[in-house]
Amino acid sequence: MVLVVGGAGFVGSHVAKLLRKQGTPHVIADNLSSGHREAVLGSEFAHCDLRDPADAARRRPPQPAEEIMLCAGSISVGESVRDPDIYYKNNLGAAINLLSAAKKTVKKVVFSSTAAVYGEPTQIPIAEQHPTIPKNPYGETKLAIERLLQWYAAAYEFEAVSLRYFNAAGADPEGELGEDHDPEEHLIPLAIDAALGRRPPLTVFGDDYPTHDGTCIRDYIHVQDLAAAHLLAMEHPCPPAINLGTGRGHSVNEIIRAVERVVGPVPHEFGPRREGDPAQLVASSQLAKRALGWEPENSLEQIVTHAYEWRKAHAQGYATK
Repeated sequence: MVLVVGGAGFVGSHVAKLLRKQGTPHVIADNLSSGHREAVLGSEFAHCDLRDPADAARRRPPQPAEEIMLCAGSISVGESVRDPDIYYKNNLGAAINLLSAAKKTVKKVVFSSTAAVYGEPTQIPIAEQHPTIPKNPYGETKLAIERLLQWYAAAYEFEAVSLRYFNAAGADPEGELGEDHDPEEHLIPLAIDAALGRRPPLTVFGDDYPTHDGTCIRDYIHVQDLAAAHLLAMEHPCPPAINLGTGRGHSVNEIIRAVERVVGPVPHEFGPRREGDPAQLVASSQLAKRALGWEPENSLEQIVTHAYEWRKAHAQGYATK
């Protein structure tokens, strides 16, 4: 049985959908602080707050989980700089409580980590051997969980792998699931909403980075491709950490143009840099190919198209009736 922690969130809900499709027994555990009950769909659900050690121990499913997909956590770089206490409690504290409750029964943990563990890269593309020097508490807490996992895995004899996401984006091609954060801080949905006239002009944080057009460069990966990698990581022996990205970077200006090709003009303006943002984050995905047999299947245009179709149909996110 697989426990999908954070399975009502953006990535976790797509992981759970693939588990449903292949008939794998699983339970979603989520405190719904940022996830959505509507995203659970046909999965078994346990309302659980892992920040409370007693709740983490008490709310275990009747059948002990042999595999855990740890997809929960706070994800805003800017917020983590303004209020790091939230990130150490929500990310690191919750992971400790979960592993303390499950350490004697779990056989494998697949953890949703992040490219933010690398900090400002010294080489592009970034391989897993790159030094890990995070620039913000978000990346610091994810790196702390990666290290925690390896110590626990060695001591309690289970397997663990940290999947270092680059920029998760897109939406379920079948239209059941999408990206619904409050507040929304991710570039593609913000650009789409600006193009649809649902928000003020998009603010581009910085146009003076050392990149070809002055704006930040990121590696955008479709959420469905991320979900597929989780299932492969559950099935295969894995190294401690694996990058999940396309190996190709796109600047903020290039993303705006991609959204304009699909949706229409994107009103935007330039503002100051956002604290904690590296200039470039682009993955080397060779290890994922070798270890998992995984390659992303969706292009940037498909990412934008699926995100647009979701947002067009869900003006208020999951609250849309």
